[in-house]
Amino acid sequence: MKKAILLYFKHLFLSLLVFFIVGVSIIYYLNGAIHYGDVAGKYHWDREGPYIYYEGDSMVQVQYISGDKKTGYQVESAFLGLKDSSLVDCSFNLDSSHFSFNIEPTIVSPPSIYHDDEPILVISDVESAYATFRDFLLAQGVIDSDLNWTFGKGHLVLLGDFVDRGNSTTQVLWFIYMLEQKAKTHGGCVHFILGNHEIKNLQGNYFKASVKYFYAAAMLEKQQFDLYGSNSVLGRWLASKNTIEIINDQLFVHGGISPEILNYSADVEEINHIVQAAYRQPYYSKGYTDKEQILLSTTKGPSWYRGYFNDAISEVELDQILDTFGVDAIVVGHTIQKRVRKMYQGRIFAIDVNHPKDYRKSWPFYSSEGMLIQDGQYFRLFHDGRKKLL
Repeated sequence: MKKAILLYFKHLFLSLLVFFIVGVSIIYYLNGAIHYGDVAGKYHWDREGPYIYYEGDSMVQVQYISGDKKTGYQVESAFLGLKDSSLVDCSFNLDSSHFSFNIEPTIVSPPSIYHDDEPILVISDVESAYATFRDFLLAQGVIDSDLNWTFGKGHLVLLGDFVDRGNSTTQVLWFIYMLEQKAKTHGGCVHFILGNHEIKNLQGNYFKASVKYFYAAAMLEKQQFDLYGSNSVLGRWLASKNTIEIINDQLFVHGGISPEILNYSADVEEINHIVQAAYRQPYYSKGYTDKEQILLSTTKGPSWYRGYFNDAISEVELDQILDTFGVDAIVVGHTIQKRVRKMYQGRIFAIDVNHPKDYRKSWPFYSSEGMLIQDGQYFRLFHDGRKKLL
């Protein structure tokens, strides 16, 4: 009897061990992670925000939320003139840091094509991880410890999906907003190329957003889709951004360019025009031209396409795409990789990796990566400032 019990528990232990090893292997293979806890203070807010909305053509309402679940939350509101160039503050409660920026009186869509010899640093899919994003730029010399721009005339390319799946979406977006201002004063440029999750938020699709923003919107007496609606400063600013850009003969796009676009005449300006016009319209096929259906599709559109990773494109088709757009390579995010890597003999560079979250504890622990393009060479960048030639 004793032997039978021992044998039973031995088999049970071995079975559980096998399941554990298989489960860990699947998680590793799929570039996944196990969420096992949150950082304390996740819902303790000290001037969370700002949430800024237009009041006519010359004023904005600036709102902050403070409090916690035990004592309750309060909303602080103020009205500012758009022409006053007043500094607005944004706090990051996890480390009690903050930064300031001016509210721009006008919003203009950026160009689609850039030509110079300046370096390009690109990172993608930060997914609301403000501290991770900030510290990566600090380690790579894009900013200093006071968040001042130190990248000269360089290009900082943010390749989409900087929102959702985290509790620092507001901080990440205002940080990018501020970086644009600081880069411009030094002759540099921040390129915020939208991913599918930014577009989802513009469409009112918040199902991947932290529940924090459902409650934040309610405290502001708004619906969640109003956070990036057409009356919000962040909403109008996001809606002005491109989904595809060419910088120094490199094409940057969140998902990719489907070979089916080769059947139609479409340059980067037209692609941006068509996709921007539909940012707030959830995709459905009825009523669109064939070209529009390809560009707005949630499987084949530039912010959604994954064909470079599932053998859906031939090398001949890829060469045709490069020739059509007159570029040397395409840089994409969207599809998670274990590391930044080059594919198709350096014609595709995939830079989407798992980044650590601000308030979330996960296993395995991931470290941020990005890529630098300089003097015709491509470098894999690490969170600690190192770089490695690809």
